[in-house]
Amino acid sequence: MDQLTISMGVIVLLVALALAFDFMNGFHDAANAIATVVSTRVLKPHTAVMMAAFFNVAAIFVFQLKVAATVGKGTIEPAFIDHYVVFGALVGAIAWNVITWFYGIPSSSSHALIGGLIGAAIAKAGAGALISSGVLKAVAFIFISPLLGMLLGGLMMLAMSWAFRRMTPRKVDRWSRRLQLVSASAYALGHGGNDAQKTIGIIWMLLIAAGVLGSNDPVPMWVVISCYAAIGVGTAFGGWRIIKLMGQKITKLKPVGGFCAQTGGAITLFLATALGIPVSTTHTITGAIVGVGSSRRISAVRWGLAGTIVWAWILTIPCSAFIAAVFWWIGTKIL
Repeated sequence: MDQLTISMGVIVLLVALALAFDFMNGFHDAANAIATVVSTRVLKPHTAVMMAAFFNVAAIFVFQLKVAATVGKGTIEPAFIDHYVVFGALVGAIAWNVITWFYGIPSSSSHALIGGLIGAAIAKAGAGALISSGVLKAVAFIFISPLLGMLLGGLMMLAMSWAFRRMTPRKVDRWSRRLQLVSASAYALGHGGNDAQKTIGIIWMLLIAAGVLGSNDPVPMWVVISCYAAIGVGTAFGGWRIIKLMGQKITKLKPVGGFCAQTGGAITLFLATALGIPVSTTHTITGAIVGVGSSRRISAVRWGLAGTIVWAWILTIPCSAFIAAVFWWIGTKIL
């Protein structure tokens, strides 16, 4: 009875830790959905975050749980998953999120989680514990998602420039502000759909490893609702340090540019989520903003700052993996 009580207590603790990561994900990544709509002054900050939070949660009705399946069953061999691995992965991801939030760096919560899983699994059983196809897919999209966001954002900007070529600047601005409400909502929907599912996958993984669920059992609805609610609440609290960086420091955006960046990013997220690929919403919107800025002129983008952000992306997986490996070892001593 004591062992059962301890085991259930550990499960509850790790579910709570996973939801804390989910909250931090929303808090850390709030800027992704609303930075452009705030910086172009289309919406006031608090109105923007509440809108983003609403659409984060509304994504529960739009997307299938394909990303959750990739994270929960497609990154680590099931035989090597236990509560120590999950503990290390979550602490590694949360720690890296806190560090990057403190310094205002728009790193990826998604890749921090993937890095945490990799680090904890390798610490336990070596590289053989990893499912290479799932890990390589996640790593590849560190580069693919911002490049696709950049391409689509730039193409959207060129298309809008052609479509509005006969309009006065005031009319272009008025229409762009209306369209930006749609694009920001779509991006928040894609953010919720892709990012909440990563935490769903982690909890699913934990429940299967603990024997609470069978390997072929579906995700319990309480897990799905809890994860979407947690990311929505996190977004509602916002990550203001990163909003300023994303909205204006990389390149100066007008409403038409904000609409194009968000639309290009939203298309990328919808596509990735439909394919079950866990991508970084941070990488995607950053790439789209760079694409919009460079479509006007190359010098419009602060490439030095963009390069610093890219280095943060590259370091995310190894740093979160190292922290996770350390906390996997600590977990084996205290859990």
